[in-house]
Amino acid sequence: IQKLCDRVASSTLLDDRRDAVRALKSLSKKYRLEVGIHAMEHLIHVLQTDRSDSEIIGYALDTLYNVISNDLEEEEQEENLPKQVDDLGSQFTEIFIKQQENVTLLLTLVEEFDFHVRWPGVKLLTSLLKQQGPQVQQIILVSPMGVSRLMDLLADSREVIRNDGVLLLQQLTKSNAAIQKIVAFENAFERLLDIITEEGNSDGGIVVEDCLLLLQNLLKNNNSNQNFFKEGSYIQRMKPWFEVGDDNCGWSAQKVTNLHLMLQLVRVLVSPTNPPGATSSCQKAMFHCGLLQQLCTILMATGGPADILTETINTVSEVIRGCQMNQDYFASVNAPSNPPRPAIVVLLMSMVNERQPFVLRCAVLYCFQCFLYKNQKGQGEIVSTLLPSTIDGNSVSAGQLLCGGLFSTDSLSNWCAAVALAHALQENATLKEQLLRVQLATSIGNPPVSLLQQCTNILSQGSKVQTRVGLLMLLCTWLSNCSIAVTHFLHNPANVPFLTGQIAENLGEEEQLVQGLCALLLGISIYYNDNSLENYRKEKLKQLIEKRIGRENFIEKLGFISKHELYSRAAQKPQPSFSSPDHMMFDHEFTKLVKELEGVISKAIYKSSEEDKKEEEVKKTLEQHDNIVTHYKKVIREQDQELEELKQRINTLTSQNEQLQATVTQQVSQIQQHKDQYNLLKVQLGKDTQHHNSHGDTFQMNGIQMEEVSKLKEELEEWKNKHDLLQGQLREKDSVTEKLKSSQLEMGTTEQSSQTSTFGGLEHNNELQKELEMLRSQIQLQSAEISKLQIENQKLQVMVPVKDLGKEVCGSKATGHLVVLELLESEIKALSEEKESLKQQLDSSSSTVAILQDEKSKLQQEVAESKKEQDDLLVLLADQDQKLSALKIKLKDLGVPVEDEDDIESGDQGDEDEDGDEEEQD
Repeated sequence: IQKLCDRVASSTLLDDRRDAVRALKSLSKKYRLEVGIHAMEHLIHVLQTDRSDSEIIGYALDTLYNVISNDLEEEEQEENLPKQVDDLGSQFTEIFIKQQENVTLLLTLVEEFDFHVRWPGVKLLTSLLKQQGPQVQQIILVSPMGVSRLMDLLADSREVIRNDGVLLLQQLTKSNAAIQKIVAFENAFERLLDIITEEGNSDGGIVVEDCLLLLQNLLKNNNSNQNFFKEGSYIQRMKPWFEVGDDNCGWSAQKVTNLHLMLQLVRVLVSPTNPPGATSSCQKAMFHCGLLQQLCTILMATGGPADILTETINTVSEVIRGCQMNQDYFASVNAPSNPPRPAIVVLLMSMVNERQPFVLRCAVLYCFQCFLYKNQKGQGEIVSTLLPSTIDGNSVSAGQLLCGGLFSTDSLSNWCAAVALAHALQENATLKEQLLRVQLATSIGNPPVSLLQQCTNILSQGSKVQTRVGLLMLLCTWLSNCSIAVTHFLHNPANVPFLTGQIAENLGEEEQLVQGLCALLLGISIYYNDNSLENYRKEKLKQLIEKRIGRENFIEKLGFISKHELYSRAAQKPQPSFSSPDHMMFDHEFTKLVKELEGVISKAIYKSSEEDKKEEEVKKTLEQHDNIVTHYKKVIREQDQELEELKQRINTLTSQNEQLQATVTQQVSQIQQHKDQYNLLKVQLGKDTQHHNSHGDTFQMNGIQMEEVSKLKEELEEWKNKHDLLQGQLREKDSVTEKLKSSQLEMGTTEQSSQTSTFGGLEHNNELQKELEMLRSQIQLQSAEISKLQIENQKLQVMVPVKDLGKEVCGSKATGHLVVLELLESEIKALSEEKESLKQQLDSSSSTVAILQDEKSKLQQEVAESKKEQDDLLVLLADQDQKLSALKIKLKDLGVPVEDEDDIESGDQGDEDEDGDEEEQD
């Protein structure tokens, strides 16, 4: 090895160096340590200097791969070697990546298209990532276009390189969100899905498995990539994966593995640990593209492998969890049996059947829990199958199966049925009350017993720990936040003594869990007690705990639940996953309830009766407030609905309006076109008639002219009538203006007698008078114009008989008639124009008259107000004069000299003059 290394380092001929590297390659598998120690530096130097020769580069890469990789030949592996081998591979990797340029150099070699360079380069890089993943990932991430270069491997036409490229990207994307995002945005989803389709979806080989593992790396716990996957419509491309077909003979081991990974990939997108918004959008997309329907088909199919069925149930569970639309669809799915049964009923039958595999039963329970999660409609349907009015004797219902499982001899069935029933009551107070109506026939001849009573009876009989834990979880869920259920529970006199007895005893470790749950149930009975039963009021129950158990002991027993190992396991995730049936003790949702109530019950035990009363009052006020809030919420919801409806109506009306406007504009344009065409035709016809006129047609023309003359006569009569109407209107206007003038004169005389405060009003009145004079002059002008029109009218009347005489005149006088007609038409046009101007003048005069009347009324009001003020002032002055005269008389009687009014006024004027002189001096 040393000699070969010297040859690689010192030989000038390329062939010698190539032979030496080839020899090192052959020795590298057997003498891995020696070759790694002596030759690594020389091999890296070859990669840097002999880039032009692909053969020597390929040998060097293969040698480095053999040294670094732990994938030894099977015959060379021994029992005592694996640990040593792992250390050796990681040590050599550390030496190689100490110089970051080595990894960058490897990335450039991977870009080479030559098979003998690219393939060993890919294998070597994959091995480096396996040994020292995070360090190599960081080097690739910071190198320019490092990840993008590796993405090109997926597009390689040679399947060996493409498949090894998938393995390389698997190692590259492990636990590195930044690289995962880059790979996703380099179009990885599109390429991987294309490869899966080309390979035959679930029927494909190990390449499909590798692609699915890479997709899982990219999507798991990466919200950005999940959103990109959904937005890119890649969920729709997953549907063909699950089109398995009816042939049950084609389930090879590879197909089972592929389908298992495909189902896991669906679960990654809808996992309960994802953000709720992202999960919900993926669930909706899966429903709309038919993926959920396809999964339900696999679920209801017969003859498939058990592990595929279990994983399908888990997948369907998470696709429907918390999504009302998907839950409603699942409720409508029927199994292909005769008669068809709902899928939920078929699944529950396998859950309460002790012969079914444990993992399958856990999956069915999870499916039932997910179906009821945030699904009040589904909860109501399940509980309704237990109520007396809805029980159907012919078919098995979900409620009957749950009751059967609850009271069977199999403890696992008891636990599963109890937890399933607890989920049907989760956060639903109305159903908790309705379930109190359920009656069970225990045996022939005995009266029926309530479901609540039967649960407590089984508890007191001392059954298995698993059964009792399940029943206690059901009772705690049932009684929490439901005071009516608490009252029913306390109404049975045997229940409280049983609970206190269980808590007070010192039992083994197995029974500690039951003691803790009994303490929780008794605490719920105190906390949610409405004091309706005299013997079991809150205060009396607290005293009973103090006497029989002791408060500290009670709190200690209550703490056994949260300290239990199985409790902490169940609190981690919603899916019930247990290594064995014995570990099946706690439900995930129940752990939330314990967290919520543990502290509250501990406080309630130490509270006094006064504090309880205050708390009850606060609760009542809060309930009232909640009722008010819910009422307003309902009102707001209704208003929102009305608003939406109105908005829709507005939108429809606006669209209709736009359509109508468009049609109107079209019609207007069409009318305009028709008008233009009509005018053109008219002009053309006029020209034609002018060309074709002859002397022979003169009598016919005279006839047409006579008709026109008669029409003109009628029009003249109309104009006369209109003229008379206008004259009458003018007379009315004259009379109105005369009245206004006289009223203005009267107002003028009254205002002259008023105080100086109305002086502004007089000026305004004068202006109005001027305006009236102006109007008067305008009216006179109009009357002069009317007289002119009358004269012209008389002339026209004189001319009309002349037209009548024209009928008897021969064709030689036809031209005279035409002249007369033209004169008449021009006169009529002039009259119509004058009529329009008269109309406008009348309208303006009527508007000015209306304005004057308004101003007159305002002035009259002002005058009346000023008169009232004057009268009030005169009355005040008269009162003051009387008072002054009376005071003067009194002063004179007392002998005080009093000045006359005239003297006082003159003195005041003198003072004012003096003040004015002083101001001027200043």
